[in-house]
Amino acid sequence: MKTAIYPGSFDPVTYGHIDIIKRSALLFDKLIVAVLLNPAKKPLFSIEERVELLKAVTQDIPNVQVDYFDGLLVDYAKKVNANAIIKGLRMVSDFEYEFQMALINKKLNPSVETIFLMTNAKYGYLSSSVVKEIAQFGGCLSEFVPDLVAQKLIEKFKE
Repeated sequence: MKTAIYPGSFDPVTYGHIDIIKRSALLFDKLIVAVLLNPAKKPLFSIEERVELLKAVTQDIPNVQVDYFDGLLVDYAKKVNANAIIKGLRMVSDFEYEFQMALINKKLNPSVETIFLMTNAKYGYLSSSVVKEIAQFGGCLSEFVPDLVAQKLIEKFKE
């Protein structure tokens, strides 16, 4: 069975992420969308909330599983028997960092390949940071995130 991991912070999940998830799910028998628990970051949503949102927006994709991890991605890949890591690229600037990480991951675990997927052009500008800023100032989110995610963002910024 070919298993891939699509890692990220997903704070929050956007239509750009969902596009990469759907396209990756077509390429692998199993796709694990893995939320990174990074103590160095201060996310808006808790790890549990991010996992819950991802499960809700991917429920119609049968070969997608949502999980979370901390530590090295290659260690998590070994734990879940994944042979590929999916990385979505929006701009050239994403490539520099992701290329470096792919080389490091390959050095740490030669049996895991990194696969880069270019974002759909209509999501090239989209990031979770931009979505949070739009939500914070009361902007319309319908072009950027599913309704459930928009609702949760509005609730967060009312707190």
